[in-house]
Amino acid sequence: MMITQKCQYALRAIFELSRRAGKGPVKISDIAAAQSIPPQFLETILNQLKQAGYVESRRGVRGGYVLTVSPKQLSAGDIIRRIDGLGKPVKCVVGGGLDCPMRGNCAFNEMWEKAGAALSKIFDSTTFHDLLEKQRSLTKTAARQRGGAQAHPTRPGAPAT
Repeated sequence: MMITQKCQYALRAIFELSRRAGKGPVKISDIAAAQSIPPQFLETILNQLKQAGYVESRRGVRGGYVLTVSPKQLSAGDIIRRIDGLGKPVKCVVGGGLDCPMRGNCAFNEMWEKAGAALSKIFDSTTFHDLLEKQRSLTKTAARQRGGAQAHPTRPGAPAT
């Protein structure tokens, strides 16, 4: 299963709105800048997410987008399913394998089904709250590493690590 670029942008947009939840509307330009998403493409994605009820838009000078679902209640699977669908890992198992010449006699079929189910389970069990916590942990680790590097500068001539 391949996640499209559009879906990756949608996930990052929801991530950014989750990060700013409770702080008021967020402008498209701010989401785009924070998550490296082309603004004109982001508007289309946000409209699709708005139709699904995941975000709401607010007009005016202080307008923008807000998340309508708690990051604790919203999973990556919800967004992936909305944008790309949670497809099967290979074409031949889509629709019960009706268009597969090996239908009913394929040693791989069960493996493909299990792989698709495993991916769905991972995506559905990963909330945006989980992703925010992971980002906080990564940020703290990076800050500690930078702080440690400053406290112990490399000796002249010694290889850098």
